[in-house]
Amino acid sequence: MDLYEKIRTLPTQPGVYLYKNAEGEVIYVGKANNLRSRVRSYLLEASQANAKTGSLMREAVDLDYILVANEHEALALENNLIKQRKPRFNILLRDDKTYPYVKLTLADRFPKVFVTRRLRKDGAAYYGPYFPGNLAYRIVELIHRSFLVPSCKVDLSRYHPRACLQYYIHRCLGPCVEGLTTPEIYSGAVRDAQLFLEGRHAELERTLTTRMMAAAEAEQFEAAARLRDQLSTVHQLQEKQRIASAEQDDDADVFGYHFEDGSLAVNLFHVRAGKIVDRREFFWEDLPTLLEANTTEGAEAEFAESNPPLEAPFHAGQVFSALLKQLYIDQHYVPRSILLPVDFDDREALSALLTGRTGHRIEIAVPQRGEKRSLVDLAGQNAKQSYTQRFRVLEPSRKAIQEALADALMLPELPRRIECFDISHIQGTETVASLVVWEDGKMNKAAYRKFKVKTVLGVDDFASMHEVVERRYRRLKDEKQPMPSLVLVDGGLGQLHAAAEALESLGFTTQPLASIAKKEEVIYLYGNEEEPIVLDRRSPVLHLVQLIRDESHRFAIGYHRQRRAMRDRDSELLNIPGVGTQTRQRLLTHFGSLRDVQQATAESLAAVVQRKTAEMIWQHFHKAEQAT
Repeated sequence: MDLYEKIRTLPTQPGVYLYKNAEGEVIYVGKANNLRSRVRSYLLEASQANAKTGSLMREAVDLDYILVANEHEALALENNLIKQRKPRFNILLRDDKTYPYVKLTLADRFPKVFVTRRLRKDGAAYYGPYFPGNLAYRIVELIHRSFLVPSCKVDLSRYHPRACLQYYIHRCLGPCVEGLTTPEIYSGAVRDAQLFLEGRHAELERTLTTRMMAAAEAEQFEAAARLRDQLSTVHQLQEKQRIASAEQDDDADVFGYHFEDGSLAVNLFHVRAGKIVDRREFFWEDLPTLLEANTTEGAEAEFAESNPPLEAPFHAGQVFSALLKQLYIDQHYVPRSILLPVDFDDREALSALLTGRTGHRIEIAVPQRGEKRSLVDLAGQNAKQSYTQRFRVLEPSRKAIQEALADALMLPELPRRIECFDISHIQGTETVASLVVWEDGKMNKAAYRKFKVKTVLGVDDFASMHEVVERRYRRLKDEKQPMPSLVLVDGGLGQLHAAAEALESLGFTTQPLASIAKKEEVIYLYGNEEEPIVLDRRSPVLHLVQLIRDESHRFAIGYHRQRRAMRDRDSELLNIPGVGTQTRQRLLTHFGSLRDVQQATAESLAAVVQRKTAEMIWQHFHKAEQAT
């Protein structure tokens, strides 16, 4: 059936529609209370005069639709399809910052605790999101220290012969080794951590107090002291740290924006307990090509047909409609108030949908005056500054780069030192590796290191990476030197896992480790390989990682060429009859280089080697002169 005929036969019920191109790819997803009326509006001349709608209809060759019961279901389905299909004509959420959750793997035999940025249906319990982002890392660190629940990558489904370093520094109960702990003791630690993460501090205090008193009466004084320390930690955190909670009336998210020359910057302020605790930024380029000038239906659409717009204007309401759906519909926690600078058509429907999903009233408001409007204006001012820094190419400060890098790569603290490895060879010959160091905002060339791969034969980048990483950090361990903030390897998942195996063999199970794949420019973070980090091409974090990777590659290539030149130089002497490895070494040591050997006279050569050998060497390098 022809596309236009299919559009004219659409039902009048609520639903979601999907435009497809000739390859069957979904290029646009939309929702409507009346599918026929909404989709027919795309056929109007006024609609197709708009840049986006005109391009869409020229490319679209087919249409699918899904009927739903009401507008709320349409909103939810539209959001899911946009996130799954990522249609290029939709306004997609491009986010340089996502906030972390704390994950407790309750489905495991011995649960662990991690920081993650993606929620999954895997039987684990998720807590958060946390503002600011480093709060999640501080909480996980506190759980290690106080409740001794680990974050390591060790397989706890079986026992191992010995425990890792975390057990010996008293940050793990040691479930990896039989006899170090019992399932009952470990389950108690996990329950305590769970009570702490759920904010049930009063119940946790009662439990810890009861167990502490029981341990003291049984004269188990070390266990009682540990429980006492845990109680003290809980008391301190009740004062210093607060987990985002739906019961807080002063929680709000505040939006502001700045649009100029086709590019848009949006700022989101997270207000918790009446205070701004963090800021989030969103950016879009060439935005008018993504926006519809005509979103009307029925009689209003007919009016628009006779009054076509002269150009495609910027519709901030459409941006915020798409942005809020993608931000909040799938989230466990949504603040009670969402403050916007502009209104949009389905604001009340979205508010009702979020209210039903969260179980408490969600207000999406456009304040016109008072303190709330001042917050929206403040977010707008910051959005203008974000626009300037993003699109007018102002160089960010060193601290801003460090903060962005720590946030993007989920580092527990601001990175001061990054060490990057690369492997270089030609078909497995003269395999070498480089180590370059970024430290305190610049490359530290004095700390660069070269490695000649010793144990690997042939082409095996993974084994080569394992060898050099193991050699590097075994030496640091032996010399009791601090580990870098981040170990970065040039390559994909194979190189990443090889480096991880080397680090774990030395006991460095919590060392931050990442790799950057060539061409795709995708960053893989060890422990979160299924969630590769894809940064915007303008991102200063990506530029920094690329800079370090390229410097490592340059240094490795340089060392490989040097080794190849030495090989070629040495092999030329060995091709001369009567010259073996000892004679070659004696000549190079005496004259300093192959070039000086070539320029030496027969008499000079005879002072180092036998006269007959000296004459053969001289003749080898002067054949052309003798021929003339």
